[in-house]
Amino acid sequence: MKNQLLLLILLASASPAGGKNSTQQNWEIHGLNHAETRHSQLANINRQNINKLGLAWYFETGSKRGLEATPLVIDGVIYFSGTWSKVFANNAKNGEPLWEFDPKVPRFKGANACCDVVNRGVAAWGDSIIFGTIDGRLISLNRFDGSVNWEVLTIDPNKPYTITGAPRIVNEKVIIGNGGAEYGVRGYITAYDVKDGSQSWRFYTVPGNPDTPYESEAMQMAAKTWSGDVYWKTGGGGTVWDSMAFDPDLNLLYFGVGNGSPWNRHVRSPGGGDNLFLSSIVAVNADSGKYVWHYQTTPGDTWDYTATQHMILADLVFRNKTRKVLMQAPKNGFFYVIDRATGELLSAKNYVPITWASRVDLETGRPVETENADHFEDSQLTAPAAFGGHNWHPMAFNPVEQLVYIPAIEAMQAYSTDTNYQHLEGPHWNLGQDSSENNPFSLTSLPSDLFSAVYKKLMRGQLIAWDPVLEEEKWRVSHKTMWNGGVLSTQGGLIFQGTGDARLVAYRSDTGKKLWETKTDSGIIAPPITYQIDGEQYLAVMAGWGGAIGLMISDNEESFGTGRLLVYKLGASKELPDSSLAYYLPEPPNRTNDSNSIERGAALYETHCQRCHGIGLGTQNIVKDLRYMNKETHSLFDEIVLDGILKSIGMISFSDVLEKKDTQDIHNYLIERSNDLWERQDDRVGWIKSSEQFIYELIASLATWLLEPDQNE
Repeated sequence: MKNQLLLLILLASASPAGGKNSTQQNWEIHGLNHAETRHSQLANINRQNINKLGLAWYFETGSKRGLEATPLVIDGVIYFSGTWSKVFANNAKNGEPLWEFDPKVPRFKGANACCDVVNRGVAAWGDSIIFGTIDGRLISLNRFDGSVNWEVLTIDPNKPYTITGAPRIVNEKVIIGNGGAEYGVRGYITAYDVKDGSQSWRFYTVPGNPDTPYESEAMQMAAKTWSGDVYWKTGGGGTVWDSMAFDPDLNLLYFGVGNGSPWNRHVRSPGGGDNLFLSSIVAVNADSGKYVWHYQTTPGDTWDYTATQHMILADLVFRNKTRKVLMQAPKNGFFYVIDRATGELLSAKNYVPITWASRVDLETGRPVETENADHFEDSQLTAPAAFGGHNWHPMAFNPVEQLVYIPAIEAMQAYSTDTNYQHLEGPHWNLGQDSSENNPFSLTSLPSDLFSAVYKKLMRGQLIAWDPVLEEEKWRVSHKTMWNGGVLSTQGGLIFQGTGDARLVAYRSDTGKKLWETKTDSGIIAPPITYQIDGEQYLAVMAGWGGAIGLMISDNEESFGTGRLLVYKLGASKELPDSSLAYYLPEPPNRTNDSNSIERGAALYETHCQRCHGIGLGTQNIVKDLRYMNKETHSLFDEIVLDGILKSIGMISFSDVLEKKDTQDIHNYLIERSNDLWERQDDRVGWIKSSEQFIYELIASLATWLLEPDQNE
């Protein structure tokens, strides 16, 4: 009752959240404004006093998995989401918890989430807080006490859909998409009435069964760009899982569309075609959802080059003419400037090294693919990787500097198509990639430690300041890890970004010079925000390592810690408690001498297990590192994998795709890797293993130099 009374006092004079009366003192919309610029006018924290910034308060979320949310701040209350779609409301000045809401997502639903059980934030309108859940629900809460206003299921519960993105509210409609393209679902985006949750419109992104009427003229148009029957029988992909923006003057809603399923266009659409609206930016009428224009960044996408990355709207003097533009740096490595009224391509220049295309033809708007771009017949080492030149982490646009700040990734990936691809129903990946010994770049083709060393050296994180008018990089900062946080720009001349190695850093917006940093105990992948209360400016960020990279390839011990909301202000000096973890490695069972079984187990592991437990094993404490299994877990291995005895905590049964012989081979592979780790602790052989690792690092450095693509000019 005390907390509820406090909340009522704080909100007594509140304006409608997310409405026209939004102020820079608050942060009421996901991207700060409908243009998603993430540039705050607040300047009390600036270049002159940044060295006085310190921790004011923190809040424990109770999770050690990925935190990706952008918090909202409305009249003294901060609202944010955590793992498993939980929502919290705290006093934004001192951190006092006011309420929390747990939608009680069944843990087995986590198997449908490709990239961790994350949530990127809530939306606000009037007295409501609205958010999506991992299991596909859209829920409206009373923001005074966290009670439920309404709830609607947005998906077919029998299909492996998820929601991880933040809703947007436009013209009293709450807009939400979903995820699941990796599993083989059909993508769409839906508008619901913000007051009662009734459906207003739905826009499908890929066509369905051609024997039934298409839902719209847009789907009729899109159907001409597909062939065969694989896509509509298995879903086709094209999920709208993250970015949106809105222009109220044009009344246009813009959203990005994801990848196809399976990845390779020759498999999902064997007769060819661009496969609309995969990897596209789509503009629709915000009131009706009617198609207006689209631009496809990667026609016939075959590399998981989604266009779901952050979009920013701005008015730029482009080639001596003021243009209303949309800017995006999608996964494919090109930075796009597009006329947001017409969809006309104005500029496309690569911001990271790429190998799949030489350039974008500005007359046709199409990328010019290189000879070795496709990987249907032959395996290819390609840049960018499927993680992209830029992933979901938000950018920022500083109108003073006229720069876009991109949390970029320089990475390569081995693509190899499974030409015998068969669709798997349920919560199983359907990428159509070959992870067997037939793939020369597979983990089974090299010592796993060597492959891991090469793979990680080929992936680097960057913060790039990009001039969208001059089409060039202004400055960059290199990071220790490839997976880092989103970006905040402020009128104080500062750029803030968290890093994967557990730091929050402030840079000069004009030069990139580092001015301040602080340790954060856990790696940061979320974007910071800023707000003001009683004349004091605060900086807030979610710190919690995870997401796709956290699950699959991270071995950076500095990244792991307790998931928290961290809030800073000038003159504060609070310290974080140490939440570092001690790792205990139980003695593993004896190795098998069956090299064929180990090799086959490695391939099966990469196909079915690595999305949660890590490529080549190495995720440490996010999801259980299977090298650290104890005696009891080893004894129950088949019961866990085949019988699903741990379904209640998220480990589903794989009996629909694996047999006892398969689990035996996977188990033998895990025991082999566990023994490798165990021997490194043994002084008698540890020096041998250490020497091996040193040699692997040298080889990896050489391989990186040889394989690294040249920057296309």
